[in-house]
Amino acid sequence: MKTETILVTGANGQIGTVLTTELRARYGKDHVIATDIRKPEAPTGAFQVLDVLDREALFALMEQARPSQVYHLAAILSAKGEQDPQWAWEINMTGLFNILEAAKAFGFKVFYPSSIAVCGGETPRVNTPQHAVLQPQTVYGISKVAGEHWCNYYHKKYGVDVRSVRYPGIIGYQSLPGGGTTDYAVDIYHYAVRGEDFTCFLAADARLPMMYMADAVRATLEIMEAPPEQIRIRTSYNISGMNFTPAEVAAAIKEHVPGFKVDYAPDFRQQIAESWPESIEDEEARKDWGWSAEFDLPKMTADMLEHLRQLDYAEI
Repeated sequence: MKTETILVTGANGQIGTVLTTELRARYGKDHVIATDIRKPEAPTGAFQVLDVLDREALFALMEQARPSQVYHLAAILSAKGEQDPQWAWEINMTGLFNILEAAKAFGFKVFYPSSIAVCGGETPRVNTPQHAVLQPQTVYGISKVAGEHWCNYYHKKYGVDVRSVRYPGIIGYQSLPGGGTTDYAVDIYHYAVRGEDFTCFLAADARLPMMYMADAVRATLEIMEAPPEQIRIRTSYNISGMNFTPAEVAAAIKEHVPGFKVDYAPDFRQQIAESWPESIEDEEARKDWGWSAEFDLPKMTADMLEHLRQLDYAEI
C-alpha cells in the first residue's frame, strides 16, 4: 500500500465518491482526505468541510495536510450551470485558481477534470481529434476550456505538475447524477431496475460519447501514476469509451428487462447535446500513457443492472 497523502475536492459528487473509495483502497483510509462543502451523513474516512472559493481555508488545509496529490473535482456541471452562469463560472474558475496557486506554493501534483463540453461550434463532431477548434456552447464548457489553458500555463510558467482528461458522459451505479446533460444514461438504468417507465430529456437519436465509471476512475489513476515525461499534453487529453444514443441504450436494457418502456421529451439539454461530439478520437492518450477502455455498451449494461439490483436505494 502506498504512503502518500491525497486530497479530493468535490468528493461527494458522482465521480468523487467512487474515486475517493478507490484511492483509499490504494493509499489507505487515513491517507486520503475527502473534502466538500457539506459533510456526508456517514463519512467512511478522513473528511474536511471545504469551500474551494475560500482561499484562506484552502491554504490552511494544504499547510496542515501537505498532500502529494490533489484531485480537484469541485465544479458546477453543464445543465445546472446554465441556470446561473455567473455562479457556475465563479465556482469553476476561482476554485481552480485557488488549487493552482496552492499547488505552486506547496508543490503537489494536480488532477483537473475537463469534459467533452469544451467542444462546440466548428469542432468536428465525429471522431473529434485531440487538437481541434473548441467553441463551447455552455458556461461549463467555457470554464473547462479556460481551465485547460490555465493548467497548461501553470505547468509551463511555474512547473506545476497538473494532468487532465476530457471525460465523456460518465455512467455509474454508485451514486446519483449531479446535473449534467448526459445524466439520462444513469437515470435510465435506475428506472429500469425499479420497473418504471422512463422519459428521456434527449431525443432518441442524440448520440454522445460515454464511459463507464470503472473506466473513468482507472483513466484518472493511470494518468496520475504515469511518469511525468510521458505526459506531453498539459491542457487535457481526449479519452474515449463508447458512444450511443438513448434508443440504443434502451435497446440494450430491454435485452435484460423486456418490458421496459421509454418515451422521449427533449428539453433545453438537447441543444447542449447537439453542440457536443458524437464520438472521440483518443490516440494521444493511448500512445502517451497507454489508455484503453474496457467496457462497451453490452458489458456496461449487464454490470449496471447487476449492481443496481443489489442496491438499497436509501444508500445513494
